[in-house]
Amino acid sequence: MMEPKELALKVAKLLDDKKAQDVTVIDIGLKASFADYFIIASGGSERQMSALVDNVEDMLEPMGVFPKSIEGKRTSGWTLMDYGDVVINVMTVDMREKYNLERIWGDCETLEINF
Repeated sequence: MMEPKELALKVAKLLDDKKAQDVTVIDIGLKASFADYFIIASGGSERQMSALVDNVEDMLEPMGVFPKSIEGKRTSGWTLMDYGDVVINVMTVDMREKYNLERIWGDCETLEINF
């Protein structure tokens, strides 16, 4: 089983490989009881968002890593993938600006991502 931090960084790389915009990994472990890491990424279109979500699922399944749940319709502008200790938010740029999750979790550490 993968450690939560390792999984979070792996997902960030998968999203970046598929050209997600502004991939951010936030360590929320000290502030939240529901997860350790929060990943936020933007897609330029609903089609790209679908491709990002599908790619994460397709690449993690062979490793035996499955989501607890996936919330949000393909057309809603925001898909949340719950992998337990790692929660992934794939959003349109507009939704991301509107909800500004980075500000909400602003007192948490953002991980350095080196691709």
